Amino acid sequence: MAIPTAYYLILSFVLFLIGTTGVLLRRNALIVLMGIELQLNGGNLALLAFARQLGDQKGHVFAFLVIALAAAEAAVGLAILVGLFRSRESFNLDDATMMKR
Repeated sequence: MAIPTAYYLILSFVLFLIGTTGVLLRRNALIVLMGIELQLNGGNLALLAFARQLGDQKGHVFAFLVIALAAAEAAVGLAILVGLFRSRESFNLDDATMMKR
């Protein structure tokens, strides 16, 4: 009773689509960061689904590297947001473009 790989790929696509929608349609920087995390998790799920189908362990290594990249992205992104909030008192991305002035 194994779950077919297509189900994992459909779920991966849905996660990636939700993340892309959050990145493109929202102006709140926290929502954009969460959308990027969803995109990375959707990619991880696809990597792991293919690794499971092929019986290979390389997909697990790549997924682990993507998780490490996501953690670094979250740390740097949140540090930038703290700096933005301290100067503008807002998480709106339109205010971030005003920082260069």
